[in-house]
Amino acid sequence: MNRKKTAFLTLLIFVVLLIPGLLLGADDVASLKKVTIKTADAVKSNAKALDIVWTLLAAFLVFFMQAGFALVETGFTRAKNSVNIMMKNLMDFSMGVIAYYIIGYSLMFGIDKLGGLVGFSGLGLSSASPLTVDGLWQYTYWLFQAVFAATAATIVSGAMAERTKFSSYLIYSVVISAFIYPVVGHWIWGGGFLSTLKPAMIDFAGSTVVHSVGGWAALMGALILGPRLGKYGPDGKSKAIRGHNIPLAALGVFILFFGWFGFNAGSTTAGTNFSIGTIAATTALAAAAAAIASMIVVWIMHGKPDASMTLNGVLAGLVGITAGCASVSPFSAIMIGLVAGVIVVFAIEFIDKVLKIDDPVGAISVHGVTGAWGTLAVGLFADAAYGKASGAGAVNGLFHGGGLNLFWSQLKGVASVFLWVTITAGILFLIIKYTMGLRTSDEEQLKGLDVGEHGMEAYNGFQIFTNE
Repeated sequence: MNRKKTAFLTLLIFVVLLIPGLLLGADDVASLKKVTIKTADAVKSNAKALDIVWTLLAAFLVFFMQAGFALVETGFTRAKNSVNIMMKNLMDFSMGVIAYYIIGYSLMFGIDKLGGLVGFSGLGLSSASPLTVDGLWQYTYWLFQAVFAATAATIVSGAMAERTKFSSYLIYSVVISAFIYPVVGHWIWGGGFLSTLKPAMIDFAGSTVVHSVGGWAALMGALILGPRLGKYGPDGKSKAIRGHNIPLAALGVFILFFGWFGFNAGSTTAGTNFSIGTIAATTALAAAAAAIASMIVVWIMHGKPDASMTLNGVLAGLVGITAGCASVSPFSAIMIGLVAGVIVVFAIEFIDKVLKIDDPVGAISVHGVTGAWGTLAVGLFADAAYGKASGAGAVNGLFHGGGLNLFWSQLKGVASVFLWVTITAGILFLIIKYTMGLRTSDEEQLKGLDVGEHGMEAYNGFQIFTNE
């Protein structure tokens, strides 16, 4: 009896399912197919729209980081140079983004030339088009990459603060955005030789591509420019030149922290990538760990929890996690941040007191040194599970059983970029120095670049000239 009931129910279900097909004609079936196709196209279109919205939102966040850099640099320097700092941050974006539009984007993402050394095609964003979805996407992707190029350029401003001719700085901004940065970007993100290593170098959001490029350019700029008046005494001893507004600098760091979520998580360029949350988590944890580490180290060294060094610790953690934010676990992010927070303190002290290179904001250490650390750390902490989920690369680092293969790829990338940037930026700054001049006069430094270079004061009505 049970078998008969089962057979009857099976037959009844079959008939019920069959009836719609019997009632529908060929035209109706064709219509259903069209609806299905349209639905699939709509889903695909909506996904692409979400990707565009997410990538643009991230680009806006990264653009807002320009304000963060401007405030950090202004707060860490003297009041008499505030207008100059603001103008440099505004104009290295304005001039750099035009240069990146005309040629930089082409060199970075154009058709590969010279065996992976550079790209070249689509000058002036000619590869984009308003007629297709992919063509429209190019405008979004270009903007996202353009704000990254501006970030690399603006890093140098702080290291060369308070003694650089404004006109000379503008020349530098154009060259780094049009040539120096895009070549590195092609090597790692544009299909160049570092992306074809086995395993490929991983720098998901730019510890090396963006931050080390800016940091190493800052190194050469500060070295060739020389220190500020009064920075080193006759005996060579370093003299602290205090920033005029630490609250302003702190606000800048908070803005940078906020924008960094767009910097790192936005590098998925896909709102449909579920790893966005993981990337945001690793970013926050690394920055927090680095802040704690820097505070403790400087507290032990100098007896006080110095605010400026702790603020730089936050930035060091953010720079350090940028390469591996999509490839490491949250716990590994904490470890990377802790090391970055320690490294940056000793790097700032070493560059200032041993190498005698005057870097008013610590840009070389924060962006160059900890950018290199963060890139190498991927070779140690990369977890294939996280890399596969995010699309960063399903490969394990040393601490997850992957051996040293990835670490060597990371090291090759760090070394290649260091050599490229120090050589090209060094040549650039030397040319500027011996042609139009790189350094302002001693009189301008004493009065302040605001008056000497721009003919105005940031804080009108306050006597801010000093003999320093």
